[in-house]
Amino acid sequence: MSDTSKITWHSWAMVAILGLTWGGTFLVTEIALEGITPFWLAAGRISFAALLMTAIWLPRGAKLFAAPPNREAKTLLLISGALSSAIPFMLLAWGQQFVTGGFAGVSMAAVALMVLPMAHFLVPNEQMTWRKSAGFLIGFIGVVVLIGAQAFESSGSNMETWGRFACLAAAMCYGVNSILMRRLPDVDTIGLSTVMILMAMLITVPAALLIEGLPPVPETKTLVVIAFLGLIPTAAANFLRTYVIRTAGPVFMSITNYQVPIWSVVLGALLLGEPLPASLLWAMVLILAGVGLSQYGALRRLFRR
Repeated sequence: MSDTSKITWHSWAMVAILGLTWGGTFLVTEIALEGITPFWLAAGRISFAALLMTAIWLPRGAKLFAAPPNREAKTLLLISGALSSAIPFMLLAWGQQFVTGGFAGVSMAAVALMVLPMAHFLVPNEQMTWRKSAGFLIGFIGVVVLIGAQAFESSGSNMETWGRFACLAAAMCYGVNSILMRRLPDVDTIGLSTVMILMAMLITVPAALLIEGLPPVPETKTLVVIAFLGLIPTAAANFLRTYVIRTAGPVFMSITNYQVPIWSVVLGALLLGEPLPASLLWAMVLILAGVGLSQYGALRRLFRR
């Protein structure tokens, strides 16, 4: 893997697409949960994505590593596969039963703050600077402003503390996975995306069986929604996420987490008629300022071309 991150216009376009995609996922997930249980929803969308990605990967020769991997590469792949989707999906599914939606949103925004120090020590050319640190902090404050008081208010559940730990652990999984993916040697992006999602399927399906028993028989509407979730925010987004991390780096990828709450609010207003919060404008100003400050060097290089 090259030690140099290449942030291009395509990189910015892909993180914007990912922010929009994942921001809209919350709305679709609410529809799906009307006809299926949380763990089987996660297992269903991951399984659909795994089968789809495998159907694309196998005709291409099932390529993965450019050279025979050593033990370290194999270990990184196994750990990253477990942390990419399966474990955080299950942690969030469990934790969100006991916390407010606002806290879950803040937890996901915290991924960027977690990635920054880890990348400083573990990824070449991803050192912390005052611009990056200040920018990510400002962006995080913007997310908190957008979510408002719900970000830290109590749900009243006896299990709330453990639920919060689960949400933060899910965020940590995403952060660690980004670092591990960047540290892998030269690898086929489609192959890596496919292997990650296959490993997630092998974890989530047995877990759903153990926790929720046999899956319910979903209606056609629910099956269509699961297929959509498997195709767009799981399979396609997983490929884009892998590509961005491998080319532009985990720190750049983490700015997606600041976009998701904005798109979630905007899409809720456009599609469901939900009121736009008064804090939206200020939140957008803070988030955009934070992203601009943290990515000042990359933006300057782009506009100089």
